[in-house]
Amino acid sequence: MAQILPDTPLGYCTPEAVKIYRLLKRLPDDQYAVWQRLSICPEPGPDFWVLRSDRRSVFIKVSAATPVDARSMLQSGLFEPATDRSAVGHAEAEALVQFMQAVASQADSAASSLQVPSLIIFPNLEDADLRSLPRNATPVEITWVGKGSLAPTEFEAWLTARLGPSLSSEMISALRKAFTPEVVIPPSFTVRKPIERNTNAQLTEYLLDFRQERILKSDLDLSDEARSAAGEFGLRLINGVAGSGKSLIVVYRAHLLHQLFPNKPILVLTHNRPLIRDLEARYQHLSHNGCTVEWRTFLAWCRNHWPRRETWRDPIGQKRRGQLITQAWYAHLADTAVSERMLHDEIDWFKDRLLFTRDDYLAADRLGRGFALNEAMRQRMSDAIDAYEHELQRLNLVDWSEVPRRLWQFTQDGRVQLPVYDAVLVDEAQFFAPIWFEIIKRIVKPGLGHLFLAADPTQGFLKRGQSWRASGLEVRGRTHKLEKSYRTTREILNFATLLYRTRLPEVDEEILAPDLLDMPSGAVPKIISLTSSQDEITYVLNEMRELKQYGLSLGDILIIHADWQGVDQLLARLRREFGATSVIDPKDAPKGDQIRVVTLNAATGLESPIVFLCGVHQLYEEEQSVRLSDDERAELIRDNTRRLYMAITRAGQHLVLTYVGELPDMLRQLGTVA
Repeated sequence: MAQILPDTPLGYCTPEAVKIYRLLKRLPDDQYAVWQRLSICPEPGPDFWVLRSDRRSVFIKVSAATPVDARSMLQSGLFEPATDRSAVGHAEAEALVQFMQAVASQADSAASSLQVPSLIIFPNLEDADLRSLPRNATPVEITWVGKGSLAPTEFEAWLTARLGPSLSSEMISALRKAFTPEVVIPPSFTVRKPIERNTNAQLTEYLLDFRQERILKSDLDLSDEARSAAGEFGLRLINGVAGSGKSLIVVYRAHLLHQLFPNKPILVLTHNRPLIRDLEARYQHLSHNGCTVEWRTFLAWCRNHWPRRETWRDPIGQKRRGQLITQAWYAHLADTAVSERMLHDEIDWFKDRLLFTRDDYLAADRLGRGFALNEAMRQRMSDAIDAYEHELQRLNLVDWSEVPRRLWQFTQDGRVQLPVYDAVLVDEAQFFAPIWFEIIKRIVKPGLGHLFLAADPTQGFLKRGQSWRASGLEVRGRTHKLEKSYRTTREILNFATLLYRTRLPEVDEEILAPDLLDMPSGAVPKIISLTSSQDEITYVLNEMRELKQYGLSLGDILIIHADWQGVDQLLARLRREFGATSVIDPKDAPKGDQIRVVTLNAATGLESPIVFLCGVHQLYEEEQSVRLSDDERAELIRDNTRRLYMAITRAGQHLVLTYVGELPDMLRQLGTVA
């Protein structure tokens, strides 16, 4: 079957348009691509655009005229010419003419000579009826077609004979902009914009590629009729490399769904504040009408739906949490091979699942945890977890991982009724815990709603030890892959990929390999070796001064540091240098013309033309700790490698990595050392 977008006819289609849709879908997929024009397009135009692999093309407009309409027109023509706008075929021909005039007026010189024939198809009328109707000066490039030409066995050959001349790439792009304006990407959305000093170059618009558009428009119908017979919600997963447009598709899909179904509740979730702010800002840029879609981090969404009768207590930070975990470790595990880090991970693993009691924990399958526990050690681990929980309760404290668990229990005992959404979209879904998904599955409208996930398994370092199936999601047959990166350069992506494969040469999980073909070239990542953390901050500060003096926008700079102390120090120094309003932590404010400084864990989903990656030595030093067991060290290296890969691929054009101390040989071999 032909590749047709959207992949199903939407609810607003007339029966006649649905008939032609199904006929076009029978065309061979290796030769034809077909687009259906969405109802959101403000200007008149064709209903379908057919493009053959040889770049020959035709537009189709479908008429709902019936034999009764044709007879009425003929009878009125006995007394006066049928020239009014209600004449059969007139509105369709006018829409086609106006569309081609608009394309010609907007196209550049290379595409101004577009020659695309058009068909007006009348599925309800015989050819003889059409021949008897007046054409009202219909242009010669528009052909009227009756149902006699729509026999499925003959349609392909008939259609091929009516295709126009082969189009250039520029012509096809011009037609895509006009026919599918929903795939146009504003130039402000890209990090490949010119960053040379005093440039006045005007960026041209970009377009989603065909694969991105196909994902955007798959399983798109939210109408009540679309899935009324289904037993559960629709599920789609995008697995994509860094910079492949996953977040962009999430934003565009939310925008498109709201345009098509303005009364349907739509929720977009992710795991950190900087990313959700960025996604919402992009959506507002597209919508021009404010935020009509709900945008939340998952934990903030939980907080927003806390029952009124239950007191909300702000969860403790990581530092205080670490102190309590250490206290529990000393009391129950200090004389064992289980380290504080292992206890920390086990508490996270326990709380990320639907495990609520000691018996739940002791009976749970720990397959894939990375370290084994015999029955006696599992009992002692359970004692330590209980001690941590009891101490939280004694101090009247909670941690963030407790928030979804409490909300789940509130729903189970009827203290809170969660809202239901027609569509829930999750960006960076690899960071979501199983219990998060259990809650999400209950807020997607049963039988009608859609759950749309975007993920990069290469970056999944926060919620490890799980699979989609373990999270209660069956994604087989519902997964799309995006291997091409549009954010960064060949050199930066090569650097990230080689770092990943060098540090994890025997990784046995499925890693989505990037497609480097036709990627733009750029500067080789620069590695700066320094003698102290203070020198690192001074170096970054000096670089910021030079970049500003050079005339670059501060908004083109993103600084990522391995820990929050480094972020605080950089923010303080940079604000003294450039002013308090010129430097931000993106979790606190949306992106503007300011330097952004963010922790490594909060950088997921962000992007920038220029990226400074600092504090890398802390990750390497942590991996060399003598207190780590072999299993812990392997787990930590895997997590840190994913974090580094993520941070490196935030850069669109230039990457600078700073390292305090003696540079590891592997890093020395991968980049340009200065």
